[in-house]
Amino acid sequence: MPNRLAGETSPYLQQHADNPVDWYPWGEEALARARTEDKPILLSIGYSACHWCHVMAHESFEDAEVAALMNRLYVNIKVDREERPDLDQIYQSAHYLLARRSGGWPLTLFLTPDQVAFAGGTYFPKEPRHGMPGFRDLLARIETVFRTHRAEIAQQNASLVQALASAVPQPAAGAKAALDAGPIEAAVGELSRLFDPRDGGLGQAPKFPHPYELDFLLRRHAAGNDTLEMVTTTLTQMAQGGIFDQIGGGFCRYSVDAQWTIPHFEKMLYDNGPLLALYADAWRATGEPLFARVAEQTAGWVMREMQSPAGGYFSSLDADSEHEEGKYYVWTAAEVRACLSDAQWSVVEPHYGLDRPPNFEHRHWHLRVSKPLAYVAQQTRRTLDECQALLDAARAKLFARREERVRPGRDEKILTSWNALMVRGMARAGLEFGRADWIASAQGSVDFIRTTLWRDGRLHATHRDGKTHLNAYLDDYAFLLDALILLMQAQFRGEDLDFAQALADAMLERFEDTDAGGFFFTSHDHEQLIQRTKPGHDNATPAGNGVAAVGLQRLGHLLGETRYLDSAARTLQLLWPQLQAHPSAAATMLVALEEYRGSPTSVVLRGPAGAMSPWQASLRRRYWPHVIALSIPNGAGTLPRTLSHPDSEQVNAWICRGVNCLPPLDDPARLHQMLERDATR
Repeated sequence: MPNRLAGETSPYLQQHADNPVDWYPWGEEALARARTEDKPILLSIGYSACHWCHVMAHESFEDAEVAALMNRLYVNIKVDREERPDLDQIYQSAHYLLARRSGGWPLTLFLTPDQVAFAGGTYFPKEPRHGMPGFRDLLARIETVFRTHRAEIAQQNASLVQALASAVPQPAAGAKAALDAGPIEAAVGELSRLFDPRDGGLGQAPKFPHPYELDFLLRRHAAGNDTLEMVTTTLTQMAQGGIFDQIGGGFCRYSVDAQWTIPHFEKMLYDNGPLLALYADAWRATGEPLFARVAEQTAGWVMREMQSPAGGYFSSLDADSEHEEGKYYVWTAAEVRACLSDAQWSVVEPHYGLDRPPNFEHRHWHLRVSKPLAYVAQQTRRTLDECQALLDAARAKLFARREERVRPGRDEKILTSWNALMVRGMARAGLEFGRADWIASAQGSVDFIRTTLWRDGRLHATHRDGKTHLNAYLDDYAFLLDALILLMQAQFRGEDLDFAQALADAMLERFEDTDAGGFFFTSHDHEQLIQRTKPGHDNATPAGNGVAAVGLQRLGHLLGETRYLDSAARTLQLLWPQLQAHPSAAATMLVALEEYRGSPTSVVLRGPAGAMSPWQASLRRRYWPHVIALSIPNGAGTLPRTLSHPDSEQVNAWICRGVNCLPPLDDPARLHQMLERDATR
């Protein structure tokens, strides 16, 4: 008989609806029962694409004996970390304070009835294995501790709650900080020391993409720093590695090795949106054809596999299919050979390393670039174009063959914050490559959010199967504001500007700490939890406070709205000690600091829509991260004062930096010259 999870929107929760465990979703019903019966809470946090979450479910949660023990001793709560990032943030921090090591998923914590964690870990096998305690034995031991050591637990809980509270940034005493460039320079040094010059990436295995740090380094290159090699080496190695799906496009979550060869095979929307934007920017900065191909294949994957018919983007693809991680993606050499012609095989075999020993579990190959196509061309005495054509034809055949396999599961919930990250990626790539279809894809997601997840002046966090719910978080508002500012640069729509202003105002009203500065992760009317965070450091997704500060500054400069600029400045002041202490952990906040110290340059084009092309081409001639350019055609309707330049028969350009504006220009070449001059400031 299904438990209480059957009616939830989360596919992850629904995966556990038929467990013999008496699961509850997080909510007052479960919490009240724990208080009334004085039972400990077993809190399990995961997500649908999580491999080890599936393993623990099969081993323990589907086991009748283990489930009976859980049901007798605990109130059992299952949480999707993607729908409830507020809970995940709090309890990952609690795990770190208890265990003194990082957490992960599945997160398995034991809470007192007042929601404070007193023990736990991540994945536990059913029986003891590899030095890990068995989950079945652990259940009884932890419950005994709860019953017999209440005073010690209460003392530990008080210390944990105090530690969580002390982690929330507080305003520094004394005069305001100068907000100088020190953290920016320090972050470049820190990231340089982490950089792997041979294989790219920051740090060693397991390797994560780190798009926000790389974006920061690319911006520093534009400002004159010697940081481009760190970006291009990393992006090249990732693009040639197994973390990138060489057949279908898109990036997996991370690589288990230092060479980017074998990934954890789940594909997350929140990785691919920022990486798509980064590859587009890196192509603009370097002209590297590989970066353009990666952007095209990633955008193609997004539109083909991750966009719903209604416009919103789905969340993720599972790492597993048929209960095996990576089974959908890996090959035998014989299987590849059978798909291809002799000529195609002569290119694919050396290019993807099929002439080497298997690289996945000693019997399969996960495709990655082993030998450059130029080398293959030389060895086969073909031109590079001939080899590229053979490779493209081979990829199409392998894709068709792979489509016949059992596909990984797709998490079809639509999350506002993750959609915003992909809107930004599609809009950025569409702008840089002149792809109207990519821009239209981004607009489709925004239109879905505006009509479905924006109700009565407030956002909701998630939608699936016709159900929209959950109070939105700071990330939902901040990421969407940032995405809209970029989407308007790709193609201006008045309704997007109106939406951006409404989001900014709602974010200030519902999340800002007007006394101390900065933004809480949860709104002022959110349910009361044991901690209310103000995130400043980037993680798998960028810090909400950093993105909020960036978006508010850009919108503030575009509209001449000092409320937005002042709010961003207060956020930087609050988080200044964090920036000084750990600058490279807050790359998004560093971008906000850059743009606080040197206002972005805004360009407004006005005139006939059909005459905009040479002007837009002029804007795309270089990588200018500090330029915000809007092309507003005649007849755009009522606009804010700063954008309401008159319609005219020819295109005119207005350039402003902060409150200082130049006379209008009527020559696209002159516009390029002025931006070049501004770039050297």
